[in-house]
Amino acid sequence: MRILLAEDDTLLGDGLRAGLRQLGFQVDWVRDGEAAERELRAEPYAAAVLDLGLPLKDGLDVLAAVRRAGVTLPVLVLTARDAVPERIRGLDLGADDYVLKPVDLHELAARLRALVRRAHGQVQECLQAQDLLLDPAARTVLRAGLPVTLSQREFDLLQVLMLNADRVLSREQLEQHLYSWGQEVDSNAVEVHVHHLRRKLGAALIQTVRGVGYMLLRRVPAV
Repeated sequence: MRILLAEDDTLLGDGLRAGLRQLGFQVDWVRDGEAAERELRAEPYAAAVLDLGLPLKDGLDVLAAVRRAGVTLPVLVLTARDAVPERIRGLDLGADDYVLKPVDLHELAARLRALVRRAHGQVQECLQAQDLLLDPAARTVLRAGLPVTLSQREFDLLQVLMLNADRVLSREQLEQHLYSWGQEVDSNAVEVHVHHLRRKLGAALIQTVRGVGYMLLRRVPAV
Protein backbone atom coordinates (compact mmCIF):
# COMPACT_ATOMS: atom_id res chain seq x y z
CA MET A 1 0.00 0.00 0.00
CA ARG A 2 1.18 3.51 -0.80
CA ILE A 3 1.52 6.06 1.99
CA LEU A 4 2.73 9.62 2.36
CA LEU A 5 5.43 10.37 4.94
CA ALA A 6 5.72 14.03 5.97
CA GLU A 7 8.83 14.45 8.14
CA ASP A 8 11.47 17.20 8.02
CA ASP A 9 14.15 15.36 10.01
CA THR A 10 16.37 13.90 7.28
CA LEU A 11 17.83 11.08 9.36
CA LEU A 12 14.47 10.00 10.79
CA GLY A 13 12.64 10.37 7.50
CA ASP A 14 15.22 8.35 5.60
CA GLY A 15 15.10 5.61 8.24
CA LEU A 16 11.30 5.47 8.29
CA ARG A 17 11.06 5.39 4.52
CA ALA A 18 13.60 2.57 4.23
CA GLY A 19 12.10 0.61 7.12
CA LEU A 20 8.51 0.92 5.95
CA ARG A 21 9.51 -0.12 2.45
CA GLN A 22 11.10 -3.26 3.89
CA LEU A 23 7.79 -3.97 5.62
CA GLY A 24 5.87 -3.78 2.36
CA PHE A 25 4.79 -0.13 2.08
CA GLN A 26 5.32 2.13 -0.91
CA VAL A 27 6.47 5.44 0.61
CA ASP A 28 6.49 8.97 -0.81
CA TRP A 29 8.43 11.33 1.45
CA VAL A 30 7.97 15.11 1.72
CA ARG A 31 9.82 17.43 4.10
CA ASP A 32 7.53 20.44 4.63
CA GLY A 33 3.90 21.17 5.37
CA GLU A 34 3.06 22.86 2.08
CA ALA A 35 4.29 19.85 0.12
CA ALA A 36 2.37 17.52 2.45
CA GLU A 37 -0.89 19.40 1.92
CA ARG A 38 -0.38 19.51 -1.84
CA GLU A 39 0.23 15.76 -2.10
CA LEU A 40 -2.61 14.82 0.25
CA ARG A 41 -5.03 16.86 -1.85
CA ALA A 42 -3.79 15.39 -5.14
CA GLU A 43 -2.86 11.73 -4.62
CA PRO A 44 -4.97 8.74 -3.45
CA TYR A 45 -2.75 7.48 -0.63
CA ALA A 46 -3.88 4.62 1.60
CA ALA A 47 -2.72 6.59 4.66
CA ALA A 48 -0.38 9.36 5.79
CA VAL A 49 2.22 9.72 8.53
CA LEU A 50 2.26 13.41 9.45
CA ASP A 51 4.85 15.09 11.65
CA LEU A 52 3.56 18.14 13.51
CA GLY A 53 6.73 20.23 13.54
CA LEU A 54 7.01 20.76 9.79
CA PRO A 55 8.56 23.86 8.18
CA LEU A 56 6.46 26.22 6.01
CA LYS A 57 3.19 24.91 7.48
CA ASP A 58 2.60 23.21 10.82
CA GLY A 59 1.28 19.66 10.73
CA LEU A 60 -1.94 20.54 12.58
CA ASP A 61 -2.64 23.30 10.04
CA VAL A 62 -2.05 20.80 7.23
CA LEU A 63 -4.43 18.35 8.86
CA ALA A 64 -7.14 20.97 9.33
CA ALA A 65 -6.80 22.14 5.72
CA VAL A 66 -7.04 18.71 4.11
CA ARG A 67 -10.00 17.70 6.27
CA ARG A 68 -11.81 20.90 5.26
CA ALA A 69 -11.06 19.96 1.64
CA GLY A 70 -12.78 16.60 2.12
CA VAL A 71 -9.67 14.40 2.23
CA THR A 72 -10.72 11.35 4.25
CA LEU A 73 -7.68 9.07 4.20
CA PRO A 74 -6.37 7.87 7.60
CA VAL A 75 -3.77 10.22 9.12
CA LEU A 76 -1.35 9.03 11.79
CA VAL A 77 0.32 11.92 13.58
CA LEU A 78 3.99 11.48 14.44
CA THR A 79 5.15 13.95 17.05
CA ALA A 80 7.56 14.77 19.84
CA ARG A 81 4.87 16.96 21.44
CA ASP A 82 3.72 14.99 24.47
CA ALA A 83 1.21 17.56 25.78
CA VAL A 84 -2.25 16.06 26.14
CA PRO A 85 -4.09 19.24 24.94
CA GLU A 86 -2.02 19.14 21.74
CA ARG A 87 -3.02 15.54 21.10
CA ILE A 88 -6.67 16.31 21.82
CA ARG A 89 -6.59 19.18 19.34
CA GLY A 90 -5.09 16.91 16.70
CA LEU A 91 -7.76 14.28 17.20
CA ASP A 92 -10.48 16.92 17.06
CA LEU A 93 -9.01 18.22 13.79
CA GLY A 94 -9.26 14.76 12.22
CA ALA A 95 -6.18 12.73 13.18
CA ASP A 96 -6.90 9.01 13.38
CA ASP A 97 -4.01 7.99 15.62
CA TYR A 98 -0.90 9.30 17.37
CA VAL A 99 2.61 7.91 17.77
CA LEU A 100 5.14 9.70 19.96
CA LYS A 101 8.81 9.97 19.01
CA PRO A 102 11.04 8.03 19.30
CA VAL A 103 8.91 5.63 17.30
CA ASP A 104 9.15 1.86 17.04
CA LEU A 105 9.04 0.98 13.34
CA HIS A 106 7.02 -2.21 13.76
CA GLU A 107 4.45 -0.46 15.95
CA LEU A 108 4.13 2.31 13.36
CA ALA A 109 3.60 -0.27 10.60
CA ALA A 110 1.00 -2.14 12.66
CA ARG A 111 -0.91 1.06 13.39
CA LEU A 112 -0.89 1.98 9.70
CA ARG A 113 -2.21 -1.44 8.70
CA ALA A 114 -4.98 -1.14 11.32
CA LEU A 115 -5.97 2.33 10.10
CA VAL A 116 -6.15 1.18 6.49
CA ARG A 117 -8.21 -1.87 7.42
CA ARG A 118 -10.71 0.23 9.35
CA ALA A 119 -10.92 2.76 6.52
CA HIS A 120 -12.06 -0.09 4.26
CA GLY A 121 -14.51 -1.52 6.77
CA GLN A 122 -12.27 -4.46 7.68
CA VAL A 123 -12.18 -5.40 11.34
CA GLN A 124 -10.09 -8.59 11.18
CA GLU A 125 -6.30 -8.60 10.97
CA CYS A 126 -6.37 -10.84 7.89
CA LEU A 127 -8.29 -10.18 4.68
CA GLN A 128 -10.60 -12.86 3.32
CA ALA A 129 -12.22 -13.36 -0.07
CA GLN A 130 -13.55 -16.62 -1.47
CA ASP A 131 -10.99 -19.26 -0.38
CA LEU A 132 -8.17 -16.74 0.09
CA LEU A 133 -6.67 -15.54 3.35
CA LEU A 134 -4.17 -12.69 3.17
CA ASP A 135 -2.10 -11.66 6.19
CA PRO A 136 -0.78 -8.09 5.65
CA ALA A 137 1.65 -8.25 8.58
CA ALA A 138 3.28 -11.57 7.68
CA ARG A 139 2.76 -10.87 3.94
CA THR A 140 1.49 -14.38 3.34
CA VAL A 141 -1.40 -15.75 1.30
CA LEU A 142 -3.27 -19.02 1.78
CA ARG A 143 -5.62 -20.49 -0.79
CA ALA A 144 -7.89 -23.19 0.63
CA GLY A 145 -5.45 -23.42 3.53
CA LEU A 146 -2.38 -23.92 1.34
CA PRO A 147 0.39 -21.30 1.00
CA VAL A 148 0.77 -19.46 -2.29
CA THR A 149 4.05 -17.83 -3.27
CA LEU A 150 3.63 -14.34 -4.70
CA SER A 151 6.10 -11.68 -5.74
CA GLN A 152 6.07 -8.40 -3.79
CA ARG A 153 4.12 -6.62 -6.53
CA GLU A 154 1.65 -9.50 -6.91
CA PHE A 155 1.03 -9.47 -3.16
CA ASP A 156 0.53 -5.70 -3.16
CA LEU A 157 -1.93 -5.90 -6.05
CA LEU A 158 -3.89 -8.70 -4.39
CA GLN A 159 -4.02 -6.74 -1.13
CA VAL A 160 -5.42 -3.65 -2.86
CA LEU A 161 -8.03 -5.72 -4.69
CA MET A 162 -9.05 -7.55 -1.48
CA LEU A 163 -9.33 -4.29 0.47
CA ASN A 164 -11.65 -3.07 -2.28
CA ALA A 165 -13.46 -6.37 -2.89
CA ASP A 166 -16.55 -6.10 -5.14
CA ARG A 167 -15.41 -2.67 -6.31
CA VAL A 168 -14.02 -1.96 -9.77
CA LEU A 169 -10.58 -0.30 -9.83
CA SER A 170 -9.11 1.17 -13.00
CA ARG A 171 -5.60 0.43 -14.15
CA GLU A 172 -4.61 3.99 -13.23
CA GLN A 173 -5.99 3.58 -9.71
CA LEU A 174 -4.10 0.33 -9.26
CA GLU A 175 -0.86 1.90 -10.49
CA GLN A 176 -1.33 4.77 -8.02
CA HIS A 177 -1.63 2.26 -5.18
CA LEU A 178 1.29 0.09 -6.27
CA TYR A 179 4.05 2.52 -7.23
CA SER A 180 5.73 5.36 -5.36
CA TRP A 181 7.69 8.26 -6.83
CA GLY A 182 10.60 7.39 -9.08
CA GLN A 183 9.52 3.83 -9.78
CA GLU A 184 9.31 2.98 -13.47
CA VAL A 185 5.91 1.65 -14.52
CA ASP A 186 5.60 -0.34 -17.75
CA SER A 187 2.47 0.38 -19.75
CA ASN A 188 1.17 -3.17 -19.28
CA ALA A 189 2.49 -3.76 -15.75
CA VAL A 190 -0.93 -4.15 -14.11
CA GLU A 191 -2.13 -6.53 -16.82
CA VAL A 192 0.98 -8.69 -16.35
CA HIS A 193 0.51 -8.88 -12.55
CA VAL A 194 -3.19 -9.71 -12.96
CA HIS A 195 -2.26 -12.49 -15.39
CA HIS A 196 0.20 -13.95 -12.87
CA LEU A 197 -2.34 -13.78 -10.05
CA ARG A 198 -4.94 -15.55 -12.17
CA ARG A 199 -2.46 -18.27 -13.03
CA LYS A 200 -1.60 -18.84 -9.37
CA LEU A 201 -5.04 -18.30 -7.79
CA GLY A 202 -7.56 -19.19 -10.47
CA ALA A 203 -8.85 -17.39 -13.53
CA ALA A 204 -12.24 -16.54 -12.02
CA LEU A 205 -10.94 -14.67 -8.96
CA ILE A 206 -10.27 -11.32 -10.65
CA GLN A 207 -12.91 -10.11 -13.08
CA THR A 208 -12.15 -7.80 -16.00
CA VAL A 209 -14.76 -5.09 -16.41
CA ARG A 210 -14.24 -4.14 -20.03
CA GLY A 211 -13.36 -0.51 -20.54
CA VAL A 212 -13.23 0.16 -16.79
CA GLY A 213 -10.75 -2.02 -14.89
CA TYR A 214 -10.56 -5.00 -12.54
CA MET A 215 -12.61 -6.31 -9.64
CA LEU A 216 -12.01 -9.07 -7.11
CA LEU A 217 -15.19 -10.83 -6.00
CA ARG A 218 -15.53 -11.40 -2.27
CA ARG A 219 -17.71 -14.48 -2.80
CA VAL A 220 -18.04 -17.02 -5.58
CA PRO A 221 -20.94 -15.96 -7.83
CA ALA A 222 -24.04 -18.12 -7.58
CA VAL A 223 -24.54 -20.33 -10.61
